[in-house]
Amino acid sequence: MAHQTFLLFPPHRVVRTLVAPIAIAMGAAAFAPAALAQDYTSPAQLSPSEGGAQRARDAAARTAHDAEKAARKAADAAQAAAQKSKVAAGKLSKALAEGIRRAAQKAAEAARRLEEKTAASSGKAVEETRDAARAAQEESTKAAAATREALARAEDSVQRAAQSGKEEAEKAAQATREALDKAEEATRNAARAAADLSRRTAEAMERTVRPADAGRK
Repeated sequence: MAHQTFLLFPPHRVVRTLVAPIAIAMGAAAFAPAALAQDYTSPAQLSPSEGGAQRARDAAARTAHDAEKAARKAADAAQAAAQKSKVAAGKLSKALAEGIRRAAQKAAEAARRLEEKTAASSGKAVEETRDAARAAQEESTKAAAATREALARAEDSVQRAAQSGKEEAEKAAQATREALDKAEEATRNAARAAADLSRRTAEAMERTVRPADAGRK
């Protein structure tokens, strides 16, 4: 006796039942990258105004940091020159005077670079830091002038040590020490102003980033 097999579901219904979930899964997989792509905005996709503002903030932060580094170097160089002059007090010789002159020259060159860096930073400062940038530039200008004066005194001291008597040489050496002390103080003030500018710029950047992050949430 032949047995007959009865299908609970016709074949075409079975196929449709299996294909439907597969189609749904494939559609979801295709949609996911598109949705992520819509949510992501690359820096290149920023509007011209947003991109320009970001570049301006980056330039302000970079130049302020450069000015702070230059200020530390200028202060260190001026301190080294002043210390060398103090150590040589009471010891008159052309060799010592020449060593002080070289140290004073290094301080003057470092202060000149500082003046250039603070000028660049002042030109790139954002609105919130313009006063601090102006103050840093003013202090660096004073420091550059003080170190130039100290260098001039040191050069005169070298000449006095070689050509003049002991009394004149000692007066020139004393004038050099005093000038280098003033240069050291001026470069310290410039370093503090540059550090303040760098700190204020970093704070301004942080305040700018926070609202942007909140807006994306």
